[in-house]
Amino acid sequence: MKLSAITNRYGKTVFLVCSAISVIMFLVISTNLVKQLSAQERERMNIWASATEKMAKADGDADFEFLLDILTQNNSIPVMVVDAGKNILECRNFKLPDPMDGEHMLFREMTPDNREYLKKRLDRAVGDMTLDEAVSKDPHFIKVEVNPGVNQYIFYEDSILLRRLSLYPYVELAVMVVLVLIIYLAVVYTKKAEQNRVWVGLSKETAHQLGTPISSLMAWSQYLESTGTDVEVTSEIDKDVRRLSKIAERFSKIGSRPDLHLEYLNQTIESSLEYMRGRISGKVSICLDFGEDDYGVMLSQSLFEWVMENLTKNAVDAMSGSGELHITTGSVKDTVWIDIRDTGKGIPRKNFAKVFSPGYTTKERGWGLGLTLVKRIIEEYHDGKIYVKESEVGKGTTFRIILPHAT
Repeated sequence: MKLSAITNRYGKTVFLVCSAISVIMFLVISTNLVKQLSAQERERMNIWASATEKMAKADGDADFEFLLDILTQNNSIPVMVVDAGKNILECRNFKLPDPMDGEHMLFREMTPDNREYLKKRLDRAVGDMTLDEAVSKDPHFIKVEVNPGVNQYIFYEDSILLRRLSLYPYVELAVMVVLVLIIYLAVVYTKKAEQNRVWVGLSKETAHQLGTPISSLMAWSQYLESTGTDVEVTSEIDKDVRRLSKIAERFSKIGSRPDLHLEYLNQTIESSLEYMRGRISGKVSICLDFGEDDYGVMLSQSLFEWVMENLTKNAVDAMSGSGELHITTGSVKDTVWIDIRDTGKGIPRKNFAKVFSPGYTTKERGWGLGLTLVKRIIEEYHDGKIYVKESEVGKGTTFRIILPHAT
């Protein structure tokens, strides 16, 4: 694998790991803050319960004003007082269905709707436990002794502020995840756009640079023919010149949407193989198994031939110049497919997706751009799909191309 591909992959990994660490740190800090506020509310309710107990046991010397001041200062934490039989005696700061009852009231003075509402809240909190069990298991229950042998229980819920703060870490997490995702996608998109600009510029410059020597070669071919040079020689030169012209045309189309025309798939594949047959090893046999119909598809013929030539070259390289290349076509519903199967060295399953990545190559002198170009031509220009259908190391590989059927 090329150094650029390794750097690209690990750069993304480092960014995602750092982002995850940052999110976790903020989440831990926010959660600890909520826990501290919850502990403070618990302490306030312990003081409130102690004041309630002292008020119940108070004699004539007690400071009633001070105790009442403590009890009335709670104007944010929902709390209710319950006897041993789970009967609600009074409540404070609950948002009741009937707001006309006020914030602090005796249970018996409430409307039926409010009494039913509070009973459901209490039953949901207690569940199947007794009140003594609830005190031992749930910090929101506090036991107070109002008279010798007579106990009451205080049940409170988190204040609105604490409930909102409890949601804050998750809101913060969602916002940070979205932010990290946006930054990540922006970086990836920017990098991809930059790569595309370089790719398009290189392609068009290549096409431009090829123009001059191609024109010169055409003139030399005509000159050789006029001087009596063997026609077979000039004919082969003309074939290669036309080939170079086609390559230049292909490069010139990179970066712009090519015009698609109705072409017949089997015929186009045959045309792409015509040039390759005389230039690959005689030990490679090409077997064609076309469907009964020659399927009509919308193609840029020159670009699609480039795809087939790239896949054919890769297959021949994978077979080290000796083996069988099978090309099969077929149709399913509104799509047509082409399978290109070789008997080469195969691809490990973990690399099925990587083979289309820029820079990925197993060749010592390869640039790793061939299959990237193939994928771009098929998926971006022809609205098709290409993937490794199957492969087994030491036995061969099958690439499948899927294209929409011409309507």
